[in-house]
Amino acid sequence: MSPTMKKKEKLVYKIKRLLRRLGMPRWLHHYGPKKYELLHHLTALLVKHYCRLSYRRVKRFLDLLGLLCPTKSSLQRTAAKLDSKFWNQVLKATTPNPYLIALDSTEFSKSNPSYHYLKRIDGKMPKIPIKLNVAYDTRRKKFCSAKARVLPAHDIKDAEFLIKNNKSKIVVADKGYNSEKLYEKAFYQETLLMIPKKKNMKRGFFRRKMHKKFNLRTYHRRELVEAGFSSIKRTQGSSVSSKKARTIRSELLGRLACQNIFSLLFRTFGTEPLFLT
Repeated sequence: MSPTMKKKEKLVYKIKRLLRRLGMPRWLHHYGPKKYELLHHLTALLVKHYCRLSYRRVKRFLDLLGLLCPTKSSLQRTAAKLDSKFWNQVLKATTPNPYLIALDSTEFSKSNPSYHYLKRIDGKMPKIPIKLNVAYDTRRKKFCSAKARVLPAHDIKDAEFLIKNNKSKIVVADKGYNSEKLYEKAFYQETLLMIPKKKNMKRGFFRRKMHKKFNLRTYHRRELVEAGFSSIKRTQGSSVSSKKARTIRSELLGRLACQNIFSLLFRTFGTEPLFLT
Protein backbone atom coordinates (compact mmCIF):
# COMPACT_ATOMS: atom_id res chain seq x y z
CA MET A 1 0.00 0.00 0.00
CA SER A 2 1.37 3.39 -0.99
CA PRO A 3 2.00 6.16 1.62
CA THR A 4 -0.75 8.25 -0.03
CA MET A 5 -3.31 5.50 0.49
CA LYS A 6 -2.24 5.07 4.13
CA LYS A 7 -2.66 8.80 4.69
CA LYS A 8 -6.19 8.73 3.23
CA GLU A 9 -7.26 5.81 5.42
CA LYS A 10 -5.75 7.15 8.62
CA LEU A 11 -8.92 9.03 9.59
CA VAL A 12 -11.07 5.92 9.11
CA TYR A 13 -8.76 3.82 11.27
CA LYS A 14 -8.75 6.45 14.00
CA ILE A 15 -12.55 6.67 14.10
CA LYS A 16 -12.78 2.85 14.25
CA ARG A 17 -10.48 2.76 17.28
CA LEU A 18 -12.42 5.61 18.86
CA LEU A 19 -15.76 3.78 18.50
CA ARG A 20 -14.28 0.58 19.94
CA ARG A 21 -12.92 2.52 22.90
CA LEU A 22 -16.36 4.04 23.53
CA GLY A 23 -18.04 0.63 23.26
CA MET A 24 -20.47 1.86 20.61
CA PRO A 25 -22.50 -0.62 18.52
CA ARG A 26 -21.65 -1.30 14.90
CA TRP A 27 -25.11 -0.16 13.75
CA LEU A 28 -26.88 2.93 15.05
CA HIS A 29 -30.32 1.30 14.64
CA HIS A 30 -31.58 -2.18 15.59
CA TYR A 31 -34.36 -2.93 13.14
CA GLY A 32 -33.44 -0.79 10.13
CA PRO A 33 -31.56 -1.92 7.00
CA LYS A 34 -27.91 -2.74 7.75
CA LYS A 35 -26.46 -0.70 4.90
CA TYR A 36 -24.47 2.04 6.65
CA GLU A 37 -22.54 1.52 9.87
CA LEU A 38 -22.12 4.08 12.63
CA LEU A 39 -18.58 4.52 11.30
CA HIS A 40 -19.93 5.88 7.99
CA HIS A 41 -22.33 8.26 9.75
CA LEU A 42 -19.69 9.62 12.12
CA THR A 43 -17.06 10.02 9.39
CA ALA A 44 -19.49 12.00 7.22
CA LEU A 45 -20.47 14.26 10.14
CA LEU A 46 -16.83 14.97 11.04
CA VAL A 47 -16.00 15.84 7.43
CA LYS A 48 -19.10 18.06 7.31
CA HIS A 49 -18.08 19.98 10.46
CA TYR A 50 -14.44 20.37 9.49
CA CYS A 51 -15.02 21.36 5.84
CA ARG A 52 -18.05 23.54 6.67
CA LEU A 53 -20.35 21.73 4.22
CA SER A 54 -24.08 21.18 4.16
CA TYR A 55 -25.59 17.70 4.42
CA ARG A 56 -26.21 17.57 0.67
CA ARG A 57 -22.71 18.75 -0.21
CA VAL A 58 -20.94 16.33 2.12
CA LYS A 59 -22.98 13.48 0.60
CA ARG A 60 -21.99 14.59 -2.90
CA PHE A 61 -18.36 15.13 -1.89
CA LEU A 62 -17.90 11.67 -0.33
CA ASP A 63 -19.67 10.02 -3.27
CA LEU A 64 -17.17 11.66 -5.62
CA LEU A 65 -14.34 10.24 -3.53
CA GLY A 66 -15.88 6.78 -3.73
CA LEU A 67 -16.60 6.56 0.02
CA LEU A 68 -19.77 5.15 1.56
CA CYS A 69 -21.99 7.96 2.84
CA PRO A 70 -25.61 7.89 4.07
CA THR A 71 -28.24 10.12 2.55
CA LYS A 72 -28.85 13.71 3.59
CA SER A 73 -31.92 12.85 5.69
CA SER A 74 -30.10 9.98 7.43
CA LEU A 75 -27.24 12.29 8.41
CA GLN A 76 -29.73 14.81 9.80
CA ARG A 77 -31.38 12.13 11.95
CA THR A 78 -28.00 10.89 13.15
CA ALA A 79 -26.90 14.41 14.11
CA ALA A 80 -30.05 14.72 16.24
CA LYS A 81 -29.46 11.33 17.91
CA LEU A 82 -25.81 11.97 18.82
CA ASP A 83 -26.39 14.27 21.78
CA SER A 84 -23.93 16.21 23.92
CA LYS A 85 -23.36 13.17 26.16
CA PHE A 86 -21.97 11.18 23.23
CA TRP A 87 -19.73 14.02 22.03
CA ASN A 88 -18.37 14.56 25.55
CA GLN A 89 -17.45 10.88 25.62
CA VAL A 90 -15.60 11.39 22.33
CA LEU A 91 -13.73 14.40 23.73
CA LYS A 92 -12.84 12.49 26.88
CA ALA A 93 -11.59 9.51 24.85
CA THR A 94 -9.34 11.73 22.72
CA THR A 95 -7.91 13.53 25.79
CA PRO A 96 -7.56 11.04 28.67
CA ASN A 97 -6.41 12.04 32.16
CA PRO A 98 -5.50 15.74 31.73
CA TYR A 99 -3.21 17.16 34.41
CA LEU A 100 -3.98 20.87 33.92
CA ILE A 101 -7.12 22.22 32.26
CA ALA A 102 -8.27 25.76 31.51
CA LEU A 103 -11.92 26.84 31.72
CA ASP A 104 -13.28 29.54 29.45
CA SER A 105 -16.28 30.38 27.28
CA THR A 106 -16.93 31.89 23.88
CA GLU A 107 -19.95 32.77 21.75
CA PHE A 108 -21.17 31.65 18.33
CA SER A 109 -23.83 33.35 16.23
CA LYS A 110 -26.87 31.49 14.92
CA SER A 111 -26.48 32.95 11.46
CA ASN A 112 -23.82 34.44 9.23
CA PRO A 113 -25.49 37.46 7.61
CA SER A 114 -24.03 39.42 4.75
CA TYR A 115 -22.58 42.78 5.82
CA HIS A 116 -23.86 44.28 2.56
CA TYR A 117 -27.51 43.64 3.48
CA LEU A 118 -26.98 44.54 7.11
CA LYS A 119 -25.77 47.96 6.00
CA ARG A 120 -28.80 48.39 3.77
CA ILE A 121 -31.26 47.48 6.53
CA ASP A 122 -30.14 49.14 9.77
CA GLY A 123 -26.50 48.22 10.29
CA LYS A 124 -27.11 46.13 13.44
CA MET A 125 -25.80 42.62 14.04
CA PRO A 126 -28.34 40.06 15.31
CA LYS A 127 -27.73 39.49 19.03
CA ILE A 128 -28.73 35.89 19.61
CA PRO A 129 -25.44 34.30 20.70
CA ILE A 130 -24.83 30.67 21.65
CA LYS A 131 -22.50 30.26 24.62
CA LEU A 132 -19.94 27.46 24.64
CA ASN A 133 -18.14 26.57 27.88
CA VAL A 134 -15.11 24.30 27.52
CA ALA A 135 -12.38 22.57 29.49
CA TYR A 136 -9.10 22.69 27.56
CA ASP A 137 -6.03 20.51 28.10
CA THR A 138 -3.18 23.01 27.91
CA ARG A 139 -0.47 20.36 27.46
CA ARG A 140 -2.01 18.35 24.60
CA LYS A 141 -3.85 21.43 23.27
CA LYS A 142 -7.16 19.56 23.00
CA PHE A 143 -10.69 20.06 24.27
CA CYS A 144 -11.60 17.73 27.17
CA SER A 145 -15.32 18.46 27.57
CA ALA A 146 -17.82 21.17 26.75
CA LYS A 147 -21.31 22.51 27.39
CA ALA A 148 -23.31 24.54 24.86
CA ARG A 149 -26.26 26.73 25.87
CA VAL A 150 -28.74 28.26 23.45
CA LEU A 151 -30.25 30.60 26.06
CA PRO A 152 -28.12 33.13 28.01
CA ALA A 153 -26.63 31.77 31.25
CA HIS A 154 -23.70 32.53 33.54
CA ASP A 155 -20.45 30.61 33.02
CA ILE A 156 -20.50 29.28 36.59
CA LYS A 157 -23.50 27.01 35.83
CA ASP A 158 -21.40 24.76 33.59
CA ALA A 159 -18.12 25.00 35.52
CA GLU A 160 -19.08 22.28 38.05
CA PHE A 161 -19.81 19.80 35.26
CA LEU A 162 -16.54 20.58 33.47
CA ILE A 163 -14.44 20.11 36.62
CA LYS A 164 -16.27 16.95 37.71
CA ASN A 165 -16.08 15.39 34.24
CA ASN A 166 -12.28 15.71 33.99
CA LYS A 167 -10.91 15.35 37.55
CA SER A 168 -7.60 17.00 36.74
CA LYS A 169 -5.04 18.07 39.33
CA ILE A 170 -5.06 21.80 38.45
CA VAL A 171 -7.77 24.02 36.94
CA VAL A 172 -7.14 27.62 35.85
CA ALA A 173 -9.93 30.08 35.04
CA ASP A 174 -10.63 33.82 34.93
CA LYS A 175 -12.46 35.91 37.53
CA GLY A 176 -15.87 35.03 36.08
CA TYR A 177 -15.58 31.60 37.73
CA ASN A 178 -14.71 32.96 41.18
CA SER A 179 -17.35 31.29 43.34
CA GLU A 180 -17.12 29.83 46.84
CA LYS A 181 -19.32 26.90 45.83
CA LEU A 182 -16.99 26.06 42.95
CA TYR A 183 -13.97 26.27 45.27
CA GLU A 184 -15.68 23.84 47.64
CA LYS A 185 -16.43 21.34 44.85
CA ALA A 186 -12.82 21.49 43.67
CA PHE A 187 -11.47 21.05 47.21
CA TYR A 188 -13.40 17.86 47.90
CA GLN A 189 -12.39 16.56 44.46
CA GLU A 190 -8.73 17.21 45.37
CA THR A 191 -8.33 19.68 42.51
CA LEU A 192 -6.38 22.93 42.83
CA LEU A 193 -8.47 25.79 41.42
CA MET A 194 -6.43 28.83 40.40
CA ILE A 195 -8.52 31.99 39.89
CA PRO A 196 -7.29 35.58 40.43
CA LYS A 197 -8.66 37.46 43.41
CA LYS A 198 -11.67 39.66 42.90
CA LYS A 199 -11.50 43.19 44.20
CA ASN A 200 -12.83 43.42 47.81
CA MET A 201 -13.70 39.69 47.77
CA LYS A 202 -12.20 38.09 50.92
CA ARG A 203 -14.99 35.86 52.23
CA GLY A 204 -15.03 32.10 51.93
CA PHE A 205 -13.03 29.41 53.71
CA PHE A 206 -12.24 27.40 50.56
CA ARG A 207 -11.51 30.55 48.53
CA ARG A 208 -8.84 31.70 51.00
CA LYS A 209 -7.37 28.21 51.15
CA MET A 210 -6.97 28.03 47.37
CA HIS A 211 -5.62 31.58 47.06
CA LYS A 212 -2.63 30.62 49.23
CA LYS A 213 -1.50 28.19 46.49
CA PHE A 214 -2.12 30.56 43.59
CA ASN A 215 0.77 30.65 41.08
CA LEU A 216 0.79 33.40 38.46
CA ARG A 217 2.99 31.47 36.01
CA THR A 218 0.68 28.43 36.12
CA TYR A 219 -2.38 30.67 35.79
CA HIS A 220 -1.08 32.11 32.51
CA ARG A 221 -1.56 28.67 30.95
CA ARG A 222 -5.18 29.77 30.65
CA GLU A 223 -4.25 31.89 27.63
CA LEU A 224 -3.85 28.72 25.55
CA VAL A 225 -7.61 28.14 25.53
CA GLU A 226 -7.99 31.45 23.68
CA ALA A 227 -5.72 30.06 20.96
CA GLY A 228 -7.95 26.99 20.82
CA PHE A 229 -11.05 29.16 20.28
CA SER A 230 -9.23 31.13 17.59
CA SER A 231 -8.29 27.93 15.77
CA ILE A 232 -11.89 26.64 15.88
CA LYS A 233 -13.37 29.88 14.53
CA ARG A 234 -10.74 30.37 11.82
CA THR A 235 -10.96 26.85 10.45
CA GLN A 236 -14.62 25.97 11.07
CA GLY A 237 -16.37 29.33 11.31
CA SER A 238 -17.88 31.45 14.09
CA SER A 239 -21.54 30.70 13.29
CA VAL A 240 -23.73 27.59 13.28
CA SER A 241 -26.10 26.46 10.56
CA SER A 242 -28.34 24.25 12.74
CA LYS A 243 -31.66 25.62 13.98
CA LYS A 244 -32.78 23.36 16.84
CA ALA A 245 -31.09 23.32 20.25
CA ARG A 246 -30.21 19.61 20.07
CA THR A 247 -28.56 19.85 16.65
CA ILE A 248 -26.79 23.10 17.62
CA ARG A 249 -25.14 21.32 20.56
CA SER A 250 -24.26 18.38 18.32
CA GLU A 251 -22.70 20.67 15.72
CA LEU A 252 -20.59 22.68 18.18
CA LEU A 253 -19.30 19.68 20.12
CA GLY A 254 -18.68 17.87 16.84
CA ARG A 255 -16.40 20.73 15.80
CA LEU A 256 -14.41 20.32 19.01
CA ALA A 257 -14.08 16.59 18.31
CA CYS A 258 -12.83 17.44 14.79
CA GLN A 259 -10.23 19.74 16.30
CA ASN A 260 -8.95 16.96 18.56
CA ILE A 261 -8.88 14.28 15.84
CA PHE A 262 -7.59 16.33 12.91
CA SER A 263 -4.95 18.12 14.96
CA LEU A 264 -3.36 14.75 15.77
CA LEU A 265 -3.47 13.76 12.10
CA PHE A 266 -1.79 17.00 11.03
CA ARG A 267 0.89 16.60 13.72
CA THR A 268 1.49 13.03 12.53
CA PHE A 269 1.78 13.83 8.82
CA GLY A 270 3.13 17.36 9.15
CA THR A 271 6.56 18.34 7.82
CA GLU A 272 7.37 20.74 10.66
CA PRO A 273 9.21 19.47 13.76
CA LEU A 274 6.99 18.56 16.71
CA PHE A 275 7.83 20.19 20.05
CA LEU A 276 5.99 18.88 23.11
CA THR A 277 5.33 21.37 25.88
